[in-house]
Amino acid sequence: MSDNVENKGIYAGIPDIIDVWNARRRSSQIIRKTPLIHSFEVSEQLGTNVFLKMENLHQMGAFKIRGAASKILSLTAEQQERGVATYSTGNHGIAVSYVAKQLNIPAFVFVSERVPEAKINSLRRLGATVMVKGNSQDEAGENCYKAAREEGYTVVEPFDDPYVIAGQGTMGLEILEDLPSVDTVIIPLSGGGLLSGVAMALKSSNPGIRVIGASMEQGAVMYHSLKAGKPVVMDEADTLADSLLGGIGINNQYTFSMVRKFMDEAVLIPEEDIAKGMAYIMKNHKMIVEGAAAIGVGALLGRKLGSLGKNVAVVVSGNNVDIASFLRAVKEYLV
Repeated sequence: MSDNVENKGIYAGIPDIIDVWNARRRSSQIIRKTPLIHSFEVSEQLGTNVFLKMENLHQMGAFKIRGAASKILSLTAEQQERGVATYSTGNHGIAVSYVAKQLNIPAFVFVSERVPEAKINSLRRLGATVMVKGNSQDEAGENCYKAAREEGYTVVEPFDDPYVIAGQGTMGLEILEDLPSVDTVIIPLSGGGLLSGVAMALKSSNPGIRVIGASMEQGAVMYHSLKAGKPVVMDEADTLADSLLGGIGINNQYTFSMVRKFMDEAVLIPEEDIAKGMAYIMKNHKMIVEGAAAIGVGALLGRKLGSLGKNVAVVVSGNNVDIASFLRAVKEYLV
């Protein structure tokens, strides 16, 4: 994917490190670098250095802005004028809406009935037209593509798109800049756009970096797809990590193969440990984050991982959770 084909919307291969650098350049007007902070208490508990990549500190509250900006800024002026559409469990829709608002582009976001009201309200505040359709992300996606065909919108895929993957990969560049000696990175795993991009960027610099994907116990579609050797369909289930819900697409083109290539280990994290991770970040870093963002810290606190390296980076992916839900989840762990 190079600049001479970007504006034609044509791409025929798997994104690589050059595409990540192009995404960084292309998106620099919108994306700001997020901090990588040392987390003392869990480092002391585990006997290793643990650092948190604070993607919750983006202006719209989640890493998804990276991929959304990379994709939308690759479109022609004509495509942008017609508008963009997407389907999302929340954060991707918020990111697309935010970027579209910055560029004065119409945005249409299709969500399932399972998406929390707080995220729907955030979408509307950003000026997006929100369509609540279906009982899963897959059903919302079907309605999104139907509308795009009828109205001429460009669909901004939540994860399985080379421009989106390259945009998420810019986070890997930042981790390497701030912690060149990083040897283990823990990344929330859902559709795989985040893990694919970040892992590819990391391993392009140092193939020895260990990449661990963390998912919730119920509805971890990518995890079970990898076990099956092909994309599978699963029912969604209630979870604190609701941003990790959704299928990967039976006709997945990019992320399934990239996750299989670049990920070293996948782990399933119980709800109790996700809640502990949320509480830990609140108590020790004074930040409220959603369950998906805390899943890596939860994996560490629950000792769900094997041997760790000397310098561990954990992606804290976003903060889009309503306060009432947050307090219900963590109240017994905040004392």
